[in-house]
Amino acid sequence: MITPQTVDSRVADLMRFLDSSVCNLLAVETARRRLLKAGFEELDMRDAWSLRPSGRYFTIKNGTAIVAFVVGSGQSPERGYHIIAAHSDSPGFRIKPAPEMVADGGIIRLNTEVYGGPILYTWFDRPLSIAGRLIVRTDDPLSPRHILVRIDRPVLTIPHLAIHYNRSVNDGNPLSRQKDMLPILAQIDETVSHRDYVMRLVAREAGVAPEEILDCDLLLYDTTPACRVGAEGEFVTSGRIDDLEMVHASLTALVETADHSSAVTRVVAIFDNEETGSATKQGAGSPLLYNILRRINAAQGGDDEAFIRGVASSFMVSADNAHATHPNYPEKQDPTNHPVLGRGPVIKINANCKYMTDGDGAAVFRSICERAGVPCQYFVNHSDVAGGSTLGNILTGQLELRGVDMGAPQLAMHSVRETASAVDVAYTIAAFSEFFML
Repeated sequence: MITPQTVDSRVADLMRFLDSSVCNLLAVETARRRLLKAGFEELDMRDAWSLRPSGRYFTIKNGTAIVAFVVGSGQSPERGYHIIAAHSDSPGFRIKPAPEMVADGGIIRLNTEVYGGPILYTWFDRPLSIAGRLIVRTDDPLSPRHILVRIDRPVLTIPHLAIHYNRSVNDGNPLSRQKDMLPILAQIDETVSHRDYVMRLVAREAGVAPEEILDCDLLLYDTTPACRVGAEGEFVTSGRIDDLEMVHASLTALVETADHSSAVTRVVAIFDNEETGSATKQGAGSPLLYNILRRINAAQGGDDEAFIRGVASSFMVSADNAHATHPNYPEKQDPTNHPVLGRGPVIKINANCKYMTDGDGAAVFRSICERAGVPCQYFVNHSDVAGGSTLGNILTGQLELRGVDMGAPQLAMHSVRETASAVDVAYTIAAFSEFFML
């Protein structure tokens, strides 16, 4: 039974997760800390693995993808895997090398590159900051040290051009990513060099010498915390709800069901770079999940035959948020399928197989929701609108898994701040927990 108190607790925890996960690197670090606290053991892909029945483990790829699992309780790898996949990345801006550009009055602009497909207008005139990682020199050129960094205060903004200089701005205004979207960072005089200003800033924040930094991966983020809105707090608004709501739900379900004894191995796979096609070593297009499942199979004493049987017995939930019907634009939705906020997880279907869902996968997930006492809905693209794709079909290119594409409904997908339903947070966790208990 999902009570108002359950919803409040789930949403408060999601908001803490969102506020600490301001970029893909920090989302994985937040997941890592939660898993360690829950008794999961971190594994290195370079080491030999010795896995215990019912053991709790996770491994990280390149700091931005994480796969956690609870091994099946017996030596029966052919019983298969219950998998939930989601992604850690969100659309935004990455800082380019040598980014400092000095404008009139000594104002430093930063040269950035757009990552993924953000709604650019939503990034204007907001308090922004910098997060990511620094790659620091060591004695071994092949093993530099990685240091996570987050400037936990606003240091940037992208100022919009005043309407007085562009009277037609509200009639439509094409934006140049190279000109219009550059943030301002500081104002300096002739006594301060603009060169390496960003590196000096993040080095000071991380407590390292700037000359020790070989390179970095730095992104912008909106410093505004997640919060609830609505007359009764019905909604959650935050950056990165797509897809960190699903990351949080899958990890929460895995941790809370870890003590449940099952012959099936339960897996949460959080990939990076879904927003740019998944074709990276830490993306869903890599053999990362395939290799990990092979190693679990081997640790359980399984051979190739057992692995193939295990995959054939498995089911995957590809969890990536779905479009809720926008109250101002209902005509954008399919005429007969209108998923809405607050009515439960959304099963995503596409006739051209952009999603992995078929009748079998949809029926399985609907049954899971029914067992959990959770409503569910359907999303189908308006036939005049081309839809996107997500993790499910990419992963089935390597593993012929049964499965479903689904997500919690949300508004303003790819905005700097998105909106979801509070009760759907609890609904999704309940459905995922039921899946892991099967």
